[in-house]
Amino acid sequence: MSDLRRSWVESANAPDCDFPLNNLPYGVFSTEGKGPRCGVAIGDFILDVQALEAEGVLSAGDPPVFTKPSWNAFMALGSEAWQGFRQALIVLLSEKTGMDRRAEPFLVPMADATMHMPFDVSEYTDFYAGKNHAVNVGTMFRGAENALPPNWLHIPIGYNGRASSVVVSGTDVRRPWGQLKGPDMEAPIWAPCKRFDLELEMGAIVGTPSQGPVTVAEADAMIFGYVLLNDWSARDIQAWEYQPLGPFQAKATATTISPWIVTAAALEPFRCDTPAREKELLPHLKDAGPMLYDIDLAVTLAPEGKAASTIARTNYSQMYYSAAQQLAHHTTSGCPMRVGDLLGSGTISGPETSQRGSLLELSWGGKEPVTLETGEERSFLEDGDTLELHGVAKGDGYRIGFGPCEGKLLPALKDPYAR
Repeated sequence: MSDLRRSWVESANAPDCDFPLNNLPYGVFSTEGKGPRCGVAIGDFILDVQALEAEGVLSAGDPPVFTKPSWNAFMALGSEAWQGFRQALIVLLSEKTGMDRRAEPFLVPMADATMHMPFDVSEYTDFYAGKNHAVNVGTMFRGAENALPPNWLHIPIGYNGRASSVVVSGTDVRRPWGQLKGPDMEAPIWAPCKRFDLELEMGAIVGTPSQGPVTVAEADAMIFGYVLLNDWSARDIQAWEYQPLGPFQAKATATTISPWIVTAAALEPFRCDTPAREKELLPHLKDAGPMLYDIDLAVTLAPEGKAASTIARTNYSQMYYSAAQQLAHHTTSGCPMRVGDLLGSGTISGPETSQRGSLLELSWGGKEPVTLETGEERSFLEDGDTLELHGVAKGDGYRIGFGPCEGKLLPALKDPYAR
């Protein structure tokens, strides 16, 4: 495990800082009177890389790549450019390099900034690749003996979601309407979702495009970075619609991501192995070394106007399939991948009740409500609830954080089809 890299930005050296020099995540921010632009988090500040590029202090390529408020153009430069730019940032921000006078004028207090989507999402694919979650959900709906479908231990199951409804942390989410049908109902009704839920996930961002199948090792090198991801889920809409083709409108309301892209390079010291295989994978999906990361994850829920309660804690290492395996599988049919493609890991749950990454699991389908620190109970989300995902990889005297992944649930609007 590497040690803390010390910066002349003093706040970056604090052991509880999410954004030390070891991290340097990429985001898009705006300030009063100045629109969205690319920036890098360092301590309590954001380094304005658009201004740095414009002033000739720091460059990632020619022509300039930070003229637009998105990291896609930079990602498209490829891995050598990623490595070179990161190294230049480290030199610029390290203590005792004498670069503070050149860079300090381009620091913006993080407290004065509004965060925006850090990249343009080309397409979004959500996977179902956490074994504990899959077993829990399967047990609830099909019984323990049929919890996992026959293909689950052989391929990372996924479906194509909606890139258009991926939003950045801090965006409110509206309770959706949909068709609902209980087990004792003869026909569905049209009504607001009654079982709205969260899903604690990680999102992997594709930085290198592909044509044709790629290996797991090649896929791993294609991943630019990671974000926290909450794939909001309308469980009652999903229960009615998902047979036989899977989720559709149940997952189309919103998918919230954290505002900072934590690069694969920053997470490199935290690599770990996937769990032991119950069935041997076919050669094209076998692990190519440690493919996961040791990242502590947590979920807090705050009723409107009240304190937040931690309702779950788990770790990204609980995934059965890594993002590299998911990406490699995605390409097996010859499917091209694009810069800015987003892959959701699937819900990340641990083996213990307190480690479950959704209310569906935590309340066991609503039968065992979760008691919050306020004394209130939750089986599913109520209007006014604010959900926040947290993620941090812990090094020796430093931490690599992702920033909050937050969303507040607003009440359903009146019937959009009422006349």
